[in-house]
Amino acid sequence: MVTADLINLNIPRLRLSDSIGKAKMLLNDFKLTHLPLVAGKQFIGLISEEDLLDLDEDTAPMENIQDRCQLIYIQDDVPFLDAISYCQQYETNVVPILDKEAAYMGVITASDLLRALGDFTGANENGGVVFLEMERPHYSVSEIARIVEQNDCTIYHLNVRPLPNDMISVTLHLNKKEIDRVLAAFERYDYTIVKEYGTGKRKEDTDSNYRNLMKFLDL
Repeated sequence: MVTADLINLNIPRLRLSDSIGKAKMLLNDFKLTHLPLVAGKQFIGLISEEDLLDLDEDTAPMENIQDRCQLIYIQDDVPFLDAISYCQQYETNVVPILDKEAAYMGVITASDLLRALGDFTGANENGGVVFLEMERPHYSVSEIARIVEQNDCTIYHLNVRPLPNDMISVTLHLNKKEIDRVLAAFERYDYTIVKEYGTGKRKEDTDSNYRNLMKFLDL
């Protein structure tokens, strides 16, 4: 999925003739940190809420303050994950998108990116989640996938995060909540299971142990 696929046409653009007061109103109505300033198809830049709140002349046109805009954007053919990095880098919840001829196409909002990320990671699908930790040299995505698939599950999403001391954390989102067989297989292969979310005998055993403990404490 590329950035052009996520453009939100409901987000307004500011023109040079629009008033500063209108810009403030739109930022408030749409709950945005920035708005794009555009002249025809030319992207002038992003104007921030902070820059506008410092101004008292609400009737003045945006043309008067265009030098305050930031000329930062993303092209329309890059992976949408780049837009997430953009939001973090510039502390904004809108990402302007330009085509190869530098013509303005629209913006992506942080909410759009969050939904896309949910689809990308499989977070919108029900299933179990397993957190593993291991030494970096022992990491093998093919072996992990084989263990999962041999136990009648499929990996929706796999994420790897570096840890100190040459360790890594591996998060697996699986297509089923009943993941006892997968967990048992990982244990047979000496994988360290840090945490798991799913249903099955393990959860039943945990619930049973908890009830037995409560009965013991009531004695």
